[in-house]
Amino acid sequence: MRILLLVHGFNSLSQRLFVELGADGHDVSVEFDVSDPNLEEAVALFEPDVILAPFLKRAIPKSIWSEHLCLIVHPGVIGDRGPSALDWSILENEQSWGVTVLQAEAEMDAGPIWASAAFEMRGAAKSSLYRSELSDAALVAVREALERVTISGAEPRLLDYSDSDVRGQLRPLMVQADRQIDWSRDTTDVVLRKIRSADGVPGVRSRISGVDVFLHDARPARRMSGAPGDVLATSGLAVCLGTVDGAVWIGHLRKPEGEATFKLPAMQVLGADLPDVPEIPLDSDSGYREIAYSEQGPVGTLHFDFYNGAMSTAQCQRLLEAYEATLTRPTKVIVLAGGRDFWSNGIHLNVIEAAEVAAEESWRNINAMDDLAEAIIRTESHLTVAAMGGNSGAGGVFLARACDQLWMREAVIVNPHYKDMGNLYGSEFWTYLLPLHCGAKNANRITQQRLPMGANEARALELADRVISGSQGDFAATVSQQAAAVAEGSDFADRLRSKVQRRQADEQAKPLSAYREEELARMRHNFFGFDTSYHVARYNFVHKICKSRTPVTLAQHRDKSRLQAVRRAS
Repeated sequence: MRILLLVHGFNSLSQRLFVELGADGHDVSVEFDVSDPNLEEAVALFEPDVILAPFLKRAIPKSIWSEHLCLIVHPGVIGDRGPSALDWSILENEQSWGVTVLQAEAEMDAGPIWASAAFEMRGAAKSSLYRSELSDAALVAVREALERVTISGAEPRLLDYSDSDVRGQLRPLMVQADRQIDWSRDTTDVVLRKIRSADGVPGVRSRISGVDVFLHDARPARRMSGAPGDVLATSGLAVCLGTVDGAVWIGHLRKPEGEATFKLPAMQVLGADLPDVPEIPLDSDSGYREIAYSEQGPVGTLHFDFYNGAMSTAQCQRLLEAYEATLTRPTKVIVLAGGRDFWSNGIHLNVIEAAEVAAEESWRNINAMDDLAEAIIRTESHLTVAAMGGNSGAGGVFLARACDQLWMREAVIVNPHYKDMGNLYGSEFWTYLLPLHCGAKNANRITQQRLPMGANEARALELADRVISGSQGDFAATVSQQAAAVAEGSDFADRLRSKVQRRQADEQAKPLSAYREEELARMRHNFFGFDTSYHVARYNFVHKICKSRTPVTLAQHRDKSRLQAVRRAS
């Protein structure tokens, strides 16, 4: 089936569907919703069997939905309508929610229903639910809908609010007034739900020490309490605000106006506008904890959960310190577990954009990433495993590949390339690691195709060593069991010895320092050279500037030679 993904932007759900439907054998192409003429041209070029819209911010034009089957992936239960479906479900503390695949018609979200799927809610930010539970359910519903439309005589279900199982309703766009925090009344749970319903977009507007900001990245502050709405403490770059029954950590803020209207670490936004308050250590149970270590027998697990997977210079340095500490433990295997949502997405573009000299901060950040990657590669005392349970991109993928083994959860999507960021060359020793693990041909395909990749494709290309199916909980349990099996295996000593010998041989053939110098020479040109493509691309990414056209790597319908070949084959 030829499926045209019609999207406002290529977000996590769009990428998941692109990868999974392609793996199912469908011919999938993507078109950004830029203008009616562009959409009409795309449809004429691709001649899709189905137009699938998983992420739009406006209605599909009548000229398209009246002539072609258009399926909308709506992030709500049957009967739910409106642009803030998931926001309302979080704010109103729904225990379960769903995804509905409906046919586009004149009235928004009111078309006949082809499929739906339910999922259990979790106490998490909107963006986290969206890329995990909601995306899983969307994939189930989309597959069911695509199967049904191929059945002769199959008809969609008409939306009828008199049906007993229709619990959704038309809801308006959620505005700031709907989630305004009343610090004098709202409990910690209510404060968290309000912020989570707006995270990552648009955030909840509030004031901290007289500064007008949008709140993001909220988590409960254990064993903390104080005057509601007041700053009680700091921890790293996070601030602690009191509630009527406890406190919350706010990790990131965004100013409503000015040059830096994008998300940054809270203390970086507030600067000197804070009262003199205690500082809680980052490694404290009551602090804003991004890095944690746990140990079970011969396996040590290093958890690092950085907001949106971005790793600033300071975060890379702290993680390196934590990693070096794990090497002193009497364990055999070190698991680098990353976070639930992201393993890592590489250097921190927002912090770089806000720096006084972006090129210099870019340079510091990539060197800090390289320091960490080099420490992992040079480890001779342990076997190392990257347990990728969340998505990853750019340098984060290659940082994971620095480990001896890379295990991925089956639902993970990775973007192992840099070129879309202004032809950034990249580092993290990828020029050494990819040929070593994947071979030269696969290494070239991985870095050049500029497309998202699923775990099974990563395994086929030998980027990943193992793919593990199941939920996040299943993945963590399986990783724990299999890491223990590696540590306790009779061949552990032989595997460790073989690893050390190979590394020594590789070092003799070409030192790691040479790979690093060569990669960083290209990166220096990206950062400090006459070509400003990286800086322009970073600015557009951080400030969320919409693309004016669909990249040809995604809009495969604009590749005439490919389209002709596909049609001949079909």
